[in-house]
Amino acid sequence: MPENTHNSSAAGDVKRTGKVSKRRIEHFVAPLSETPLQAVDTVNQTSEPLSFWAEAWRNLRKQPLFIISVAMIVLVVLVAAVPQLFASADPRYCLLEDAGAGPRDGHPFGFTAQGCDIYARVIYGAKASVLVGLFTTIGVVIIGGTFGALAGYYGGWMDAILARLGDIFFALPLILGAIVIMQLPALRDSRSVWTVIMVLIIFGWPQIARITRGAVIEAKGADYVMAARSLGVSKFGALVRHVLPNSLAPIIVVASISLGTYIVAEATLSFLGIGLPSSVMSWGNDISAAQTHVRSDPQMLFWPALGLSITVLSFIMLGDALRDALDPKSRKA
Repeated sequence: MPENTHNSSAAGDVKRTGKVSKRRIEHFVAPLSETPLQAVDTVNQTSEPLSFWAEAWRNLRKQPLFIISVAMIVLVVLVAAVPQLFASADPRYCLLEDAGAGPRDGHPFGFTAQGCDIYARVIYGAKASVLVGLFTTIGVVIIGGTFGALAGYYGGWMDAILARLGDIFFALPLILGAIVIMQLPALRDSRSVWTVIMVLIIFGWPQIARITRGAVIEAKGADYVMAARSLGVSKFGALVRHVLPNSLAPIIVVASISLGTYIVAEATLSFLGIGLPSSVMSWGNDISAAQTHVRSDPQMLFWPALGLSITVLSFIMLGDALRDALDPKSRKA
């Protein structure tokens, strides 16, 4: 009974005053200086925001893999461009009395079966291999990138035709297709560095075309493309000025890795005797000439194979570093 009387009295007070008494609750607020939120939420407003490529370059500079691969590639390019700085001996000067001889002063790698300096041939042989890989990659990116960009951006009948054309060439293996083409009478007797480059471009462009097509399809629906179109930019202008520059990241990664693949392809064709002519010094020709002396004189095969492996490895490492820097999904937080 006393409890009911108290409740009735409180209800009567509410009706008379029209107010409800609130109980004061004290809250504890920690001082701002004792919390890390101030440092976390602080934004440096003095520095300008980095673009996509500037941020990628900042990430690349912190990767040891990128630094090592670039150093190796620079060394290989220097060797290919100015081989006389690294080898004083004439790679075409051979003495039969030195045939199969081991290393000695001035000839650290020994001699071939014809008495040629192996070290000089390895140094001078880098030029043909690097030329084939570099210009094949440039040609593949130009042709495959153009076809892939047009197919992905315009779609429709153009996408159907270019995609089916790419599927036809993509179904043919690179080495097998190159072997067939190099055996044609028109090319069999006129083989050169540019012949090998042309054949590798014919069978290498579909991969870049597929990568470019997918990147363009993903980028063409972005807001900045629609904004450019609404401001009066033509479809081709939007493709060249906005879509392609924002689709280059996967193309660069695939191209850097493919460059090493084309160097291996040239060496394979030369090893089979249908690539570069024997008069052209290359790692593939030297490996082919040394295959019959593997057991008796393994240094003839080891050193050109090592030069080939280091070059291919450097470009593969560069591709991995570029992929980690240019792919937002693979970046570490």
